[in-house]
Amino acid sequence: MTESPNQIGSVADSLLQIELTLRELNLWENEPPAPELLQSSQPFCLDTLSFTQWLQFVFVARMSVLVENGSPLPEVSGMAPMAEEHFRGRPESGSAVIRALEEMDRLLSRNT
Repeated sequence: MTESPNQIGSVADSLLQIELTLRELNLWENEPPAPELLQSSQPFCLDTLSFTQWLQFVFVARMSVLVENGSPLPEVSGMAPMAEEHFRGRPESGSAVIRALEEMDRLLSRNT
């Protein structure tokens, strides 16, 4: 399905919100991981990256390229449950990240 300009703009805004939220929580990293760590065959690079690293260096990076190039967006997204699992039992609250990902999940799932 073709995305509307409004949806693309909303996805771009949501990507910025994810970045801002990670920065506010001091979870945004200045240095990317080693390239071999990004080559994982596991979902979310579970064996090589933390969830927030995957979010920054894989998801946000790839989605930004799709938005900038006007490429088709994914039609399904379910990242909020993964964020809930990641932040469960951690000292830092991930509620803002989870809310930002719920919005992205909603925006992308509208494609279907």
